[in-house]
Amino acid sequence: MKFRSRIFWGFILALLLFVFYPIQAPALSLEGRVKEFTLKNGIKVLLLERHQSPTLSLYIRFRVGATEENLGMTGTAHLLEHMLFKGTKTLGTKNYAEEEKILIQIDSVGTALDAERAKGEKADKAYLKYLEETLKELQASHKKWVVKDEIELLYSENGGVGFNAMTSADTTTYVVNLPSNRLELWARIESDRILNPVLREFYAERDVVMEERRRSVDSQPERKLLENFLAAAFMAHPYGRPVIGWPSDIQSLDKHSAEQFFRTFYSPGNTVLTVVGDLSPDEALPIIRKYFERIPPQTLPPPLRTVEPEQLGERRLQVVADAQPELIIGFHKPNPRHLDDVVCEVIESLLTSGRTSRLYKRLVEEKRIAAEVSSANGFPGERYPNLFVIFAAPRHPHGAEELEKAIGQELDRLKSELVPEQELKKVKNQIQTEILRKLNSNSKLAYWLSYGQCLFGDWRYFTDRLQSYERVTAEDVRRVAQKYFVARNRTVATLAKASASP
Repeated sequence: MKFRSRIFWGFILALLLFVFYPIQAPALSLEGRVKEFTLKNGIKVLLLERHQSPTLSLYIRFRVGATEENLGMTGTAHLLEHMLFKGTKTLGTKNYAEEEKILIQIDSVGTALDAERAKGEKADKAYLKYLEETLKELQASHKKWVVKDEIELLYSENGGVGFNAMTSADTTTYVVNLPSNRLELWARIESDRILNPVLREFYAERDVVMEERRRSVDSQPERKLLENFLAAAFMAHPYGRPVIGWPSDIQSLDKHSAEQFFRTFYSPGNTVLTVVGDLSPDEALPIIRKYFERIPPQTLPPPLRTVEPEQLGERRLQVVADAQPELIIGFHKPNPRHLDDVVCEVIESLLTSGRTSRLYKRLVEEKRIAAEVSSANGFPGERYPNLFVIFAAPRHPHGAEELEKAIGQELDRLKSELVPEQELKKVKNQIQTEILRKLNSNSKLAYWLSYGQCLFGDWRYFTDRLQSYERVTAEDVRRVAQKYFVARNRTVATLAKASASP
């Protein structure tokens, strides 16, 4: 969270260096290296040869995340990410024809149980107990048909590492790294996961997600602070909702709605396949076509029309918990494709990148009023207008109010004084150096290529961004600070320690 967006934009230079080393100035382009194709059903394919090792990094990224969820269904995208590890009609089962019979019973009882629970105090307690016990019995009987983690085992037996998935507000991604001679294995498994998923163990996994939320959010005061901050910062746009989902929604998510969500958004037109590593595009593409063109095309719903209204005044909130004080300050701003987003990236580095950054030097080292400070441009997503956010923790005995005032003074400096050219150049060099150290793997290249294609419709967005980034001036920094870092556009959240009981 602290470094994600800075890494993202600095990635461009590193990508060029790794792919084209040694670089020749007139040839700073990915054209001719990244091979792009569109399958008959609309799936976008990106292939990049990179023969440093006999391995492949394989990414499937879907342009669907928490922003696609309707009210009452928050957490659906995240739960589906879990469910796609459960297998298909041929993977994860000993006999699907027999398994399906008991799955139908489980779904029937699970649906009835949810409906009775929804009655609240009016629910029939005896009937609830009966349904709960019946569901447990059916789930126990179902286990005899399940082959646990078969997909992961297949990948592991064939040299796979890093088999994982991630859900954000903007996208859902599935990734694995395999030996280069296992491309067809991947294509066969992953196309089957899209064509024939079986959401087995749905109700048990829903409970797992509830426990994940209790462990990672409800019991973590700083995460609760962040969740409340986003809910206050976004009045209308779904960026204000937690990716993991609200508790009341998670515990009532139903299998039919999840399957419908999957069929709607995990569609070819929303899909980007990216393969980077030891491959020949002429040999890889026929394999990809063979398996992924089996997936039928479908019409996507209209894009999200909700636009966050302009903020008309400062918003403040406080979360009380038995924890040390923390502070979050956020400002609404445009998303990528807008020059001001590039400028905010520079400001992020100026303020919090490294021990020589402005906020670190002033607040942590000189005034010693902050224990830590960081910032993030493009939070919590980048598909839509988002936030520039500053995170800080006061150092005892100083409080959040004093820390907020000191941060405000540094932001005012950006509004009134031009950043010295030497400092601006240093920040740009800092970003490039950091990226050169980090982005040296097939996996990172596949990650960012698929990211650009999926969110912005063209991996060439990277080179466009590079040109915009280099054009940022000190006057741009001052102009953007004056435009966005103002009180009426600000949301402030503080974590306050609970008072002792009298």
